[in-house]
Amino acid sequence: TRSHCRLRPTTSSIELRATLHYYHCITSFATMAAEKEFTAADVAKHNTAEDCWLIIGNENTGGAKVYDVTSYLDDHPGGAEVMLDVGGKDADEFFEDIGHSNDAREELAKHVVGVLKLTEEEKEKRRLAAEKKSGADSGGMSMIAVLVAAAGIGYYFYKQKVDSSE
Repeated sequence: TRSHCRLRPTTSSIELRATLHYYHCITSFATMAAEKEFTAADVAKHNTAEDCWLIIGNENTGGAKVYDVTSYLDDHPGGAEVMLDVGGKDADEFFEDIGHSNDAREELAKHVVGVLKLTEEEKEKRRLAAEKKSGADSGGMSMIAVLVAAAGIGYYFYKQKVDSSE
């Protein structure tokens, strides 16, 4: 049964973990029926409105899977063109950056046709790209912390000057 895949009411980082667990659950069920492996070169051949495949997924979401979204193009809320722009390619970052709902993830799971077969070199490349992205994300937070600290120090000295001139 799928009972262990239900989302519980959550907030903040717990909600993110629940969403990732939910995504893993629905995609793992779909993957059980579609264990066929495709290479990136196989997927690249499917990049038209008549035959559109996408690669979506990463280590955090249960692995890269291949989806045939041809029949869904006209129903996509963002329009077919959005999906055709990434047709035949790895669309994981694009998919995740948009912030798709759980309903969208359920719809996506209906279109899985297999998993992405990666060479050891490709796996390492993806791992390094994920690390780089993770580092870039945390770098932005570090910069914000530095700016907040600088503003606090500036305010402290301003307040000292104002107080001493009174």
